[in-house]
Amino acid sequence: MMSLRKVYIITGAVILTVFLGLVAFTTWYTVDESEQAVILTFGKVEDGINEPGLHFKLPWPIQSVEKLSKETFSLQFGYQQEDGEIKEFPDETKMITGDENIVLADMVVQWKITDPEKYLFNSSDPKEILYDATSASVRSIIGNSKIDDALTSGKAEIEAEVRELLAHLIEKYDIGISILAVKLQDVELPNSDVRKAFTDVTDARETMNTKINEANKYRNQKINEAQGEKDALISRAQGDKAARVERARGDVAVFNELYSQYKNSPEITRQRLIIETLEQVLPGSEIYIMNDEGNTLKYFPIRPLEKAQPQTGGEGNSENTEGSSENTEGGKEKNG
Repeated sequence: MMSLRKVYIITGAVILTVFLGLVAFTTWYTVDESEQAVILTFGKVEDGINEPGLHFKLPWPIQSVEKLSKETFSLQFGYQQEDGEIKEFPDETKMITGDENIVLADMVVQWKITDPEKYLFNSSDPKEILYDATSASVRSIIGNSKIDDALTSGKAEIEAEVRELLAHLIEKYDIGISILAVKLQDVELPNSDVRKAFTDVTDARETMNTKINEANKYRNQKINEAQGEKDALISRAQGDKAARVERARGDVAVFNELYSQYKNSPEITRQRLIIETLEQVLPGSEIYIMNDEGNTLKYFPIRPLEKAQPQTGGEGNSENTEGSSENTEGGKEKNG
């Protein structure tokens, strides 16, 4: 039979081997570049490790290591995609808008672990908390939005508001994660009839906007044309004004010149003005210079002299002399 001493020796060797094995295999660990780790001493967090490489610690069960990923995770709210197949959960995505319409809204939330200690020990299931907070956030924002905004141009604003509210909730829950982005995947109506009716409404609204834009374009065109006509009329009026002012200034200058001549020779200037006025008033009349003495009419024929003035030579002079003598004789005869 084996002696008691041998039993002790074998048992001690086994224990030593186990201990050395634990020391050899549990006193070191490696952290990958995409990982972060925390050291637990008897279950209590001592330190966080973010640097990749080889690290050492006390052997198990004194210290242990928990490794978490640094990658960005995606939370799929309202659907699940696996192996290229999409499985939808309409009961989870059905919600009421602020104007009392029903829509189906699913979403993707991108998040990452930023505090491993809080992620491990501040909650039993951080992912479930994140999912519930996402549901509460999107329902709250959709519930305060109109259906038109949710289905068309208001998605970006809704995403921003959901992200802000979700980040506030996660910070309040303090579960060691951060929200990076929120993206609405699909926002649609619950059945085909409702979708068709909404599509018709949307088409009618687009047609209305098109007509309004065309009317505004026509109005702007007419306003521009009217403005151009107004500017042209103003320009012409200003031109007429300037012309009349200059004409008036010319008339004033002429009047001042006449007045200066009138002061020097009043009678001559008066006679000249009378003759010029008669020429303007009666441009086609015959002008005679007459001198009445008694009952006999005597006149001096200016118009024949004006017609004969361009002619030169003795014949013309003799004719004028004869005409004058005839007129003189005729005057004598009238006097006789």
